[in-house]
Amino acid sequence: MKTVGTFAKRAALFAATLVAAFAPVANAVAEDATQGSPLGPIGAGLAIGMAVIGGGLGQGKAVGAMLESYGRNPSVGGKLLAPMLIGMALIESLVILAFVIAFLKA
Repeated sequence: MKTVGTFAKRAALFAATLVAAFAPVANAVAEDATQGSPLGPIGAGLAIGMAVIGGGLGQGKAVGAMLESYGRNPSVGGKLLAPMLIGMALIESLVILAFVIAFLKA
């Protein structure tokens, strides 16, 4: 059962990377992108894909660590929630920043 879960995670990660990498290419072809490098949309898609992967891994690690500490000491649950949510917001803001920069440079 664990093998199926690992395979599903890897397949979903691969599919998300492909979608993120080739969506800007399809958009550039549709808009007749004559300015800049023809590889700009591919680079933008790869940058967004890597930012999403990194942000997802970071958020997963942050939530996992918070839940592990809550499991070890339930009395600190209220004290851990606010810093974790702030950290999650900062991680997500970096992913959004990467998204914006990628499309400005493409």
